[in-house]
Amino acid sequence: MKTFTLDEVQDEMIGKIGTPARDKFEYNLQIDLVGKAIKQTRLERQLTQEELGKLIGVQKAQISRLESNAGNVTIDTLMRVFAALKAKVQLHIELPHVSVSIEK
Repeated sequence: MKTFTLDEVQDEMIGKIGTPARDKFEYNLQIDLVGKAIKQTRLERQLTQEELGKLIGVQKAQISRLESNAGNVTIDTLMRVFAALKAKVQLHIELPHVSVSIEK
């Protein structure tokens, strides 16, 4: 029986690092982790979705969607959620002629 490393399995099933399929998978994984981290932190802070929504001025349904799919939200909303949860945020964007960093 042949054994495979985790990297070999990922390359075969998802795609090699740097391919569009692998990049999309990695992006979706990171977005999913953001939503789960928001939910976990909200629960640790003993806030309901409704209470967090009121803190940042959105409906409970938007918090629910954010926790299940953080990829479909504006940066402004994410920043308000992180501020309400007292999270430290570092965002760094590099383009060919511009570099922008945001810390909150």
